[in-house]
Amino acid sequence: MKAVIALGSNLGARFQTLQGAVDTLFDAPGLRFVQASPVYETDPVGGPSGQRPYLNAIVIAETTLEPFRLLERALNVEDAFGRVRGERWGPRTLDVDLVAVGELVSDDPELTLPHPLAHERAFVLVPWSKADPEAVLPGRGRVADLLEGLDRQGVRLRDDLKLQRPD
Repeated sequence: MKAVIALGSNLGARFQTLQGAVDTLFDAPGLRFVQASPVYETDPVGGPSGQRPYLNAIVIAETTLEPFRLLERALNVEDAFGRVRGERWGPRTLDVDLVAVGELVSDDPELTLPHPLAHERAFVLVPWSKADPEAVLPGRGRVADLLEGLDRQGVRLRDDLKLQRPD
């Protein structure tokens, strides 16, 4: 199945954390790297005021992992990079979100697929549209169409940063 994974960081060495997360995600069987989006610097959405901007990217993968095993891997990667769960939408060293896994739709409280806010988030949809211009968010439609109604002002391309394919 195809998996769409969102990465974000606004604490510490943000870009090195994103690259480390990519390397760590793909350092075990069951997940094959397909494509990484460009990196974007984005204004924080929600949460406490005074947060630093985020760096965000999307990684597209092929996976043989069951969705809950993929979620477990994502959470383990967050933990490896010092993620502390505090205030909702607060600052973080690393956020790894499963945006979509194949065409799966799940309302499980531990794993909602597709991600319940992805269709409202330019910081998810802009990078995803660059990594896969034909992308479709299950149950919502084409990513390009979803982007038409969103404010993209707080999403800025970082031409100087490029995620590398994992070793």
